[in-house]
Amino acid sequence: MMRLDSGRIRAVVRKEMRDYRRRRAIVVSMLVLPLLFLVEPVVTLFVSLKSQSASHLDQFVVLPLLYLLLIPVIMPGTLAAYTVAGEREQGTLEPLLTTPVRRQEIIAGKAVAIMIPTVALAYTVFGLFLAAVALFARAPVAAAVFRQGPTLLALFLFAPLLAGWAIVVGLAVSVRANEVRVAQQLGTLASLPIVGVVGLLALNVIHPTFTAAALFGVGLLAIDARALRIVARMFDRERLVTGTKAARYRLTARAATLGD
Repeated sequence: MMRLDSGRIRAVVRKEMRDYRRRRAIVVSMLVLPLLFLVEPVVTLFVSLKSQSASHLDQFVVLPLLYLLLIPVIMPGTLAAYTVAGEREQGTLEPLLTTPVRRQEIIAGKAVAIMIPTVALAYTVFGLFLAAVALFARAPVAAAVFRQGPTLLALFLFAPLLAGWAIVVGLAVSVRANEVRVAQQLGTLASLPIVGVVGLLALNVIHPTFTAAALFGVGLLAIDARALRIVARMFDRERLVTGTKAARYRLTARAATLGD
């Protein structure tokens, strides 16, 4: 098994972070999207549940809590779309491809660079939301929220795992797409299965227990690791530079040589 160079991966991460800071649209979307997804839980818990009795609150607070899981699912789409397709459009990808950094290290570095702000912002929003519930929500509502142990565990355990799925899917689409907008749209569509799982949890089709959360987390971690390797194999330097797959390009060049 090929060993990855952590120094090269860190160099790719630093390069990606510098690119994010230089692009204001990316920074704005990273800050605005989590706030938009915070609106529904806040409205539900602070306004819509005022008429609910304390005995029925437990079943109503699960949905707004699970809604927060959409933050690490949706937010990586913009970053993942830009990191390959966007750089390719702007002509900034070629210098990276000419370095001795292996494609596995490039993909790993880009994935880590997307994961860091995604998880940091998701945890920040989770913490702010729970703090607001503890400080400002009605006592029965706050008690009902903090009784949801499995759901709260899912928020913090699944954030990096769901982000990992969204990142590898977004990178796979970005590697193949020729335009950033197309990569963003396809990456969002590819995240719908995870949104469906969140919906099943909210509808109690899948019951959020500690055991189910642990098993789902282990399975999702294995899928993320496997998918990242697949994306690394899709990262064809020759195709990204010339628009032609490496194997086909080599065959064409060999045929031209024989013809001469």
